[in-house]
Amino acid sequence: MLTGTRIAFIGGGNMAEALLAGLLRKGVAVAEHLTASDPDVHRRELLAERFGVAVHADNRTAAQGAELVVFCVEPQVLDSVLDEVASSLQSRPLVMSVAAGYPISRLQAHLKTATRLVRAMPNTPSTIGEGVTAMSMMPGLSSEDQDRARCLFESVGKVVVVEERLMDAVTGLSGSGPAYVFAMIEALADGGVLMGLPRITAQVLAAQTLAGAARMVLEQGTHPAVLKDRVASPGGTTIAGLSRLEQGRLRATLMSAVTAAAQRSQELGKEESHHL
Repeated sequence: MLTGTRIAFIGGGNMAEALLAGLLRKGVAVAEHLTASDPDVHRRELLAERFGVAVHADNRTAAQGAELVVFCVEPQVLDSVLDEVASSLQSRPLVMSVAAGYPISRLQAHLKTATRLVRAMPNTPSTIGEGVTAMSMMPGLSSEDQDRARCLFESVGKVVVVEERLMDAVTGLSGSGPAYVFAMIEALADGGVLMGLPRITAQVLAAQTLAGAARMVLEQGTHPAVLKDRVASPGGTTIAGLSRLEQGRLRATLMSAVTAAAQRSQELGKEESHHL
């Protein structure tokens, strides 16, 4: 789908690196057709050495002639980057942005001739090919462009398509969610250490427990509450632990965390100057 497509990544940070790695690992694209720009010479050298792609300090040079342009820069600088690159997009490529809280309407305002726009929210597990990306498409985007966008992000994990009005909720859940899970792994491991386990052993047990439980939900398609009940035998250890989680309002707190992050994403979308 993307093998012969010239793709430019504007911004050569972690997400661009993850996408480059995924595209090449899965044979979806070839290095000769990939370009990345970044102001940091060390990042440029790393990407060139690791992936064999062309790198540039100048964003306009990187974008020139690309058929697909992916903006992987922080939202607080995206306005200026779009204005800088706009004149280099005369070929009207498919344009994607992974900036949190940055709506398609704002992309279009800066790229006035752009008619093929996609807003995406990948998450950090994409760096190991285990991410999930939510995408929103500009109305009227062709099925071919939609397939291209899906193909790009499927190289680093799963993809879902949502209405743009739900992207802030996505940000609060899957965009910020890995941090919630890291906090849970840390807390579970601390509990193990408190009860006498060595730190490294406790961390492996905690992390693999969450990874395995998540895989059960995805592969079996069973509601998490059903899986939970199967583990919690009457009068047993698990129901005793679950009781403490209820006392600590774990579920309500996690729901509040998603809500708070989603609301912050909404705020970022309204601010003239973004802050992460």
